[in-house]
Amino acid sequence: MSTAQKKVKQLKLGAFLQATGHHVAGWRHPRSQADAGQNIAHYRQIAQTAERAKFDALFLADGVAIRSHDAETLHLTSRAATFEPLTLLSALSQVTEHIGLVATVSTTYNEPYHVARKFASLDHLSNGRAGWNVVTSWSESEAHNFNLDKHPEHAARYERAEEFVDVVRGLWDSWEDDAFRFDQAEGVHFDFEKLHAINHKGKHFSVRGPLNVARPVQGHPVVVQAGSSGPGQELAARTAEVIFTAQQSLQDAQNFYSGLKSRLDKYGRNPDELKVMPGVFPVVGRSESEAQEKFEELQSLIHPTVGLSLLQQHLGGIDLSGYPLDGPLPENLQEPNGTKSRFQLVTALARRENLSIRQLYLRVATARGHWSIHGTPESIVDRLEEWFVKGGADGFNIMPPTLPGGLDDFVELVLPELRRRGLFRTEYEGRSLRENLGLARPAHRIYQQSGGDVLGRVA
Repeated sequence: MSTAQKKVKQLKLGAFLQATGHHVAGWRHPRSQADAGQNIAHYRQIAQTAERAKFDALFLADGVAIRSHDAETLHLTSRAATFEPLTLLSALSQVTEHIGLVATVSTTYNEPYHVARKFASLDHLSNGRAGWNVVTSWSESEAHNFNLDKHPEHAARYERAEEFVDVVRGLWDSWEDDAFRFDQAEGVHFDFEKLHAINHKGKHFSVRGPLNVARPVQGHPVVVQAGSSGPGQELAARTAEVIFTAQQSLQDAQNFYSGLKSRLDKYGRNPDELKVMPGVFPVVGRSESEAQEKFEELQSLIHPTVGLSLLQQHLGGIDLSGYPLDGPLPENLQEPNGTKSRFQLVTALARRENLSIRQLYLRVATARGHWSIHGTPESIVDRLEEWFVKGGADGFNIMPPTLPGGLDDFVELVLPELRRRGLFRTEYEGRSLRENLGLARPAHRIYQQSGGDVLGRVA
């Protein structure tokens, strides 16, 4: 790729914030903030670091339950308690100006009106920087907090999600962009003809509308999706503008990238309208030996029962306690009702590399199945550039092993090399998340049911 081409096409970067960092034992490391889940100053610091570095967005995962480990290991982890993401991002919107603010909110344990209202509000509070990561949830423990004995089946969750996203987008278009006149002399606050009810009646939702928040600054907050199963890819192809995914090799990344982008045409979409951003867990050293030492130090902090519990979680709750840690993963494991793509990724990794259960949980403990790399800034950028240039990614969601230390390392050591090669910006392109991602602002539309009828005004 020529220098001129690199300057035209640059990769996108998200900062995926997991309180104390993504390594399961990262909270024990001296470069982590052990009380991060209760420390707003910590989040303010790392948000401002990411913005100074010109990251596209902060990305927060979420679940509506304590779900990371079993009762024997939960107290040995840092994932049991942290801030609700929309509340946290609303606070961070006031101490940042340019960086996008992406929060995970489930379609399984929320209602469309709540979600539309909250993200529209965040988009106004941040002057156009909000993004919604659409997930369907995967944990039985979440079901138990919402009057259910059992988590809904995978297919049913995605069916609900399809309708949910349509309703939310319809609610964001309740008001036309120029509906508000603020005419104090005439006493007219807004043009009533530019306010629209959606009057939605579907299988899962009945929502009259309209939304009681003005149309978002971006038209619609950016829609992100994190599912890589077949239904997840189909939902992303139809509705998403960014997809956060997990692959372990360039070949797998290329196959996912081309396969997903090929689905867009049937929805009348251009491949550039969807940015593919795999997760990357980087351990950076000034030399290869320093990077290896850092990685081994992190691995040495893993309590064996925590590692095994994390692996069992990613296999859908399968009990591996009766199997030898230094033996292979059992054959013919039952695919879970939860996150099918992660189950498939982890089991494929074990088979492909002939890993023992212990070796597998050590791999999962870094980035939970995402791409884990360690090395010098040059070697890390070599690999990121290869994925970017060879059609495996439009950018990456960076998953620091520790926070704030791991993010500081990436900003100090890796970003200068990315910029030296012309692969990453030196200044933001605009003020909104859409502008910086190179995504068009959606035009206002009057919501239509699947039957095609234009729905009425407010009664």
